[in-house]
Amino acid sequence: MAQVRVEEARQPFLRLEGIRKQFGSFTALRSIRLDVSRGEFVCFLGPSGCGKTTLLRIIAGLEAQTEGTILQGGRDISALPPAQRDYGIVFQSYALFPNLSVLDNVAYGLVNRRAERAAIAARVAELLKLVGLPEAGAKFPAQLSGGEQQRIALARALATSPGLLLLDEPLSALDAIVRVRLRQEIRSLQQRLGVTTIMVTHDQEEALTMADRIVVMNHGVIDQVGTPLEVYREPATPFVADFVGKVNMLAGTVEAPGRLRIGAHGFACTSCNASVGKSVRAYLRPEDIVARPIVEGDVNVINSRIEKIEFLGSYCLVRVAAEGLEGQPLTVYLSLNYLSEMALADGSPMKLRILAERMRVFEA
Repeated sequence: MAQVRVEEARQPFLRLEGIRKQFGSFTALRSIRLDVSRGEFVCFLGPSGCGKTTLLRIIAGLEAQTEGTILQGGRDISALPPAQRDYGIVFQSYALFPNLSVLDNVAYGLVNRRAERAAIAARVAELLKLVGLPEAGAKFPAQLSGGEQQRIALARALATSPGLLLLDEPLSALDAIVRVRLRQEIRSLQQRLGVTTIMVTHDQEEALTMADRIVVMNHGVIDQVGTPLEVYREPATPFVADFVGKVNMLAGTVEAPGRLRIGAHGFACTSCNASVGKSVRAYLRPEDIVARPIVEGDVNVINSRIEKIEFLGSYCLVRVAAEGLEGQPLTVYLSLNYLSEMALADGSPMKLRILAERMRVFEA
């Protein structure tokens, strides 16, 4: 028996094998393969139309895949209707019943399962306390703010203790301050409950701050699966490099192993595997170009002039024109304190150093 439990623990809680979805002549998803571990928080991230919501709906049984298999907890659920799948779901629009009280909204799934009245009341009280709204049971959805409605939708999704929680852009309808607070609360709640969670979002910041792993999707395929740090620091494709976070893109050629020619400059680059003479694009995050004191012997040093400073609070996004990189401006993150200390403003000259180990290079 112990051996069986060990084997079950090693198996992914959710497995997608060769999922394809066709809408007439349009292919929305192509051969999607993904394993999700028990208790993991996974974000499907990508632009509108990339297939992330379609994939979530297929997992939920709200959409039927054209091909492929879905296994949850070792059970094939590929052809099961939604009611026979083990999940709770929260939609972008909350989808609360306006004519039911908060208490009745949260209890809805338990009532349908014919749970005992005392058990329902105890479970609803527990969940309302869990989402921070213990006194809201008698209210109706229209009496709640957007953030409170989303908490109630989350409580309703968790009421039946599902093995899988599905979140379809749950924060996109909220204002920025509420969104930041609620994403922290959702992540904290997920970690306490240990419920396996999949969230669809097009917001990179949400994915980077909430997920254990991010699944970056584009045109119906998965471009990369990795931790937030892996996806941000080590993008697998030019699309991922460009889509996740801010980035500088510089066109050049490989002039020698580990050396790039960009404009009038030769740069050291530790991650360049393209053959000599190949046209390439080098991707750099703004923080990978540093302005801290540059000393004799530093490599990848360039002279530049500040064109524009965009104030973002404690730091600024600084656009510079670099000598020898005509037509390829750079953006750099600099702290407000550093700008003040160095008396930098529009038009100021400054030396910059590009970190050789942070360049991500792809063939053009």
